Amino acid sequence: MSDHNGVLHVKGRVLVGPHEARDELWVVGGRITWERPTAAREVTTVTGWVLPGLVDAHCHVGLDAHGPVDAATAERQALTDRDAGTLLIRDAGSPSDTRWIDDREDLPKVIRAGRHIARTRRYIRNYAHEIEPDELVEYVGREARRGDGWVKLVGDWIDRDAGDLTACWPRAEVEAAIAEAHRLGARVTAHCFAEDSLRDLVEAGIDCVEHATGLTEDTIPLFAERGVAIVPTLVNIATFPKLAAGGDAKFPRWSAHMRRLHERRYDTVRSAWDAGIGVYVGTDAGGSLPHGLVAAEVAELVKAGIPPLDALAATTWAARAWLGRPGLTEGAPADLVVYGEDPRADVRALARPRRVMVNGVVRA
Repeated sequence: MSDHNGVLHVKGRVLVGPHEARDELWVVGGRITWERPTAAREVTTVTGWVLPGLVDAHCHVGLDAHGPVDAATAERQALTDRDAGTLLIRDAGSPSDTRWIDDREDLPKVIRAGRHIARTRRYIRNYAHEIEPDELVEYVGREARRGDGWVKLVGDWIDRDAGDLTACWPRAEVEAAIAEAHRLGARVTAHCFAEDSLRDLVEAGIDCVEHATGLTEDTIPLFAERGVAIVPTLVNIATFPKLAAGGDAKFPRWSAHMRRLHERRYDTVRSAWDAGIGVYVGTDAGGSLPHGLVAAEVAELVKAGIPPLDALAATTWAARAWLGRPGLTEGAPADLVVYGEDPRADVRALARPRRVMVNGVVRA
């Protein structure tokens, strides 16, 4: 099926929610309907287990390990994610203008957080606005206006003078900046590896923390109480030992810290989930990691001890609700993925999509 002219009949087990499955849905004019069309001339049938398009809630389109990329490279990144079943991306910081993706009916939907906001010389070169604390409110306001309802801070990074991870922002400036984002209708998230930055960020009103490897028994209850979500990016945390090895000679304290964070990563995520913290799937693709890793991240959450159905929800129904985007609902864009096996029985099925549909057209 290559256009919106025909009607698509999707049969099998349509997984509307973690505990709700229907036998069929219809796609008319690129949108989902549960009502059988009365005057369909051309009907194409697709069968299998059906999920709403997967969500990668921490992804970077238009960015690679060295900084911004050209549009052709960004397109390949988005296509790789799409073909893996990722049809909704929260772009957690990019210096590239990727608004052109919104005009492409064959590419995933993107929710942008604008460009990262970091302290001067405290992040990866060519990625972020690098500023000082007295500029934070101004830049947060700017990115809140540029983005799609999110702003991304770099909450901690290696401090070369201290030789370890340290928090990037004073408490007062963070409070003012988050208040400004909220005034403008944007939510705020922050990159955080370490322990020290978390309490100030959460008490200042942050909405989400990326990676969150520094969560402890002291801060987990605070996250749960304040309703602060995490996106663990475990496929990225897997790179910590290699990073640590590269820093052994110059920054031994930092290297040892990174190894400790890595060693307890699964316990950290499971403890957060046990406490009722919202945990969502994100891959951190587009920096040093390739795109298309969403199935691997779901498998990592299961390895951490999150029940498979909840790990599946973290990239489908729950993630879409958290981001304010529809799933398999009447009138929603027909962004869905069809599998030959039941992904509820084994999340590894996510790595083998049979059909990927964007706006009602089978694209992969």
